[in-house]
Amino acid sequence: MTANQSTAADSEATVLTLRQVAEAALIVLPQQTQTLQKLLSQPQGLDLEFSKFVLDSRQLAGKQESAVPAAFVLLKSHTQPIEKSQQYAKVASTQAAFILTEIEPEALEYSEQGSDYACPVLYVANLRDILGSLIQISLLPAGSLSRLNSVDDILSLLPQVIAVTGTNGKTTISQLLAQLCQFSSVTQLQNSAVMGTAGNGRLDSLVQASHTTGDALAVQSFMRKMADEGVDLLALEASSHGLDQQRLQGVPVTVAVYTNLSRDHLDYHPDMDDYARAKARLFDKAYFPQLTHAVINADDEFAPLMIETAKNSGVKVWLYSLQPDLVEGSNIASDATFIAKTIEPSLDGVKIEVETSFGPLTLNSPLLGRFNVANLLAAVAGAVALGIELDAVPDLVSQLHGASGRMQRVALDEQGSQPEQGVFIVDYAHTPDALTQVLTSLKSHCTGNLWAIFGCGGDRDKGKRPLMAQAGLATADKVVLTSDNPRSEDPQMILQDMQQGMSDEQHAKTTVIADRKQAIQYAVEHAGAEDIVVIAGKGHETYQEIKGVRYDFDDRLVLQEALIAAHSAASAPNQ
Repeated sequence: MTANQSTAADSEATVLTLRQVAEAALIVLPQQTQTLQKLLSQPQGLDLEFSKFVLDSRQLAGKQESAVPAAFVLLKSHTQPIEKSQQYAKVASTQAAFILTEIEPEALEYSEQGSDYACPVLYVANLRDILGSLIQISLLPAGSLSRLNSVDDILSLLPQVIAVTGTNGKTTISQLLAQLCQFSSVTQLQNSAVMGTAGNGRLDSLVQASHTTGDALAVQSFMRKMADEGVDLLALEASSHGLDQQRLQGVPVTVAVYTNLSRDHLDYHPDMDDYARAKARLFDKAYFPQLTHAVINADDEFAPLMIETAKNSGVKVWLYSLQPDLVEGSNIASDATFIAKTIEPSLDGVKIEVETSFGPLTLNSPLLGRFNVANLLAAVAGAVALGIELDAVPDLVSQLHGASGRMQRVALDEQGSQPEQGVFIVDYAHTPDALTQVLTSLKSHCTGNLWAIFGCGGDRDKGKRPLMAQAGLATADKVVLTSDNPRSEDPQMILQDMQQGMSDEQHAKTTVIADRKQAIQYAVEHAGAEDIVVIAGKGHETYQEIKGVRYDFDDRLVLQEALIAAHSAASAPNQ
């Protein structure tokens, strides 16, 4: 059971019937009346009492005389054969009040008129169109169900949501948005939280997540938990998997942000166009009826798809850009723009002159890297869309700090003492585009050698491996190829894949060290005082997965230990 799912397993839910929940959903989800009526026309199971929905059969406690059983939701698997689903259903039927599924009756080998299953099985073909809302309603505080008369009634019981999608930048932007809201004077935004790759919860108490976007139950349970704790604003990362599988159905997204799209997850999506279409769902009011603003990176090649989707839905389009000529010289129609006119980066941050449709801004950001300028513009535009006054933005930006493991400069101690060996940075960059952006941003500040230490994950898109190596070699002066999360694969085979197509010259500036700890130690021992060293790929992660086992491993801690050891060795008197 994941950390996300535990909130659902531990919560006490009101005893309900599916009929009650579905009839309430008709009020708050009128656009899905046909699917809900299909559910309400089921010949059996509608009036059986259940305690909660579960999506994992292991969470079913059994039909105990003293307890009301849970309802089991069985969705199609993207990775397992139908026989597994049949097995789950058979086992669950002895423990659940009923089974609610999108899998066709013939595939599960049952008949809607009767079967050898030990509980009713209710089939709804478009179940994902309503599942989030059904779960959301089932989690409402006691007594709330009878008071639902409109969509606004349920929205008043939930945080406002701003969602961020794209290959890179989601975590940073969502955390910047939460900070801007927290620091602002807008009372209804100050109590903010995040949900995404680096963890879920308030920024000072994040709980590690297993997925960027959890399943529908995890998402709705977390949102309910945040509402119960008084959170007003939830900044949420929307992954392509989550959007494609409708895990965010029922989430009241009012502002949606698009960052960029580059090669990733092609082990799931057949091609980049499919990947882009999944991302574009976030800007479609057919999926997110409460959507009012789309904040889109005009510099990205897939921006036109996002803009068209938003405009076709009647959503306000706000563009942000680091290329003034591109936006000002184009015929792209937008409702507002946020354009970086001048950018002055340093190793202490960046000064940005921004022209917006609401007036000019001068921002002094503590965030490192040119690509973080785009992240900051996205966050600023999103914050203004949420209701923060433009005049308040410069002061708020000066208080920001980057997301954990994103362009994070690692010091010798908590006081920020810097090592003699150079500048050491940990970043989550794990795609060719992200690695290129990180290294390019730092190259102009580097008077010595720029180092890149990185690997590629096992059991993932193998075509990305040589591209990652080439991305590092194109900009870094010294490259150390090492392990990331090998998972079930042999690390040496992954490293061989990464070296495909490398020239003799590229091999000459490359060191291969499979053991990640040793690779980091090697860089610390060999880096010069003017060098910049980037350890990329894992960022905030606190584990390394090898052969199905997750071992404790945090790049930041391993790096700091290596820096302290090198500092101590250098400070020791000569014998």
